[in-house]
Amino acid sequence: MVILLIIDILTLFPEMFSGPLTSSILKRAQERGLIVFNLVNIRDFSTNKHHTVDDTPYGGGAGMVICPEPVFGAVKHVLVLREQMSSRVILMCPQGRPLDQALAVNLAKEKHLVMICGHYEGIDERVRELVTDEISIGDYVLTGGELPAMVVADAVARLIPGVLGEDTSTAEESFNEGLLEYPQYTRPREYRGLKVPDVLLSGHHADIRKWRRRQSLLRTLACRPELLVQLALDSEDKAIIKKVLADLQRLDLS
Repeated sequence: MVILLIIDILTLFPEMFSGPLTSSILKRAQERGLIVFNLVNIRDFSTNKHHTVDDTPYGGGAGMVICPEPVFGAVKHVLVLREQMSSRVILMCPQGRPLDQALAVNLAKEKHLVMICGHYEGIDERVRELVTDEISIGDYVLTGGELPAMVVADAVARLIPGVLGEDTSTAEESFNEGLLEYPQYTRPREYRGLKVPDVLLSGHHADIRKWRRRQSLLRTLACRPELLVQLALDSEDKAIIKKVLADLQRLDLS
């Protein structure tokens, strides 16, 4: 089996990754040799005798800032290690591009990713000289870049061919077509008075496809209507949305 993706994660707290990277799908992907996750401790590249990696910010202010030297050293280390590979160096930071499915798909085409996890009050600005991408997972503050790196790693890794049981399983998921995913059901056919929709039991594939498309549209309209603005809708999709909006308008009038 050929390794399809190597992700080097640079962090001050490699132990934080032991659960997410050693369980479930990501564990199996590594065991099958599809993906390699390599954790690099930034502290190992500290250049002072006390192995400190942070210092007070110039100009004053609360907290500590990660120094540039150990980060530059860690990045150089992994780039030399993968010298025959084209690499993208990603800084996890709040001001980065928001992670979405399109970005995950784009990153999954790469052979080597380097993720830099900041911590404390931030990271020395000069580290950005090394970076090709800056990525955020949302408009909120976390204690460091470790959790965002886990999210990005998971979103990207599951898109690698062979990682999931069936490659087709990613094709109909939420956001892959710009819509939220339709409802899913399994056995039993009835549970606590709640029944599986009859159409899913019919065996009529065309009807099932139409039902799922309608449910995706309805769910997106209800939960994330802004996604529909960017979506190329066909005449059937537009008719479904038009009818739903008309029904809602009648309910409001009543």
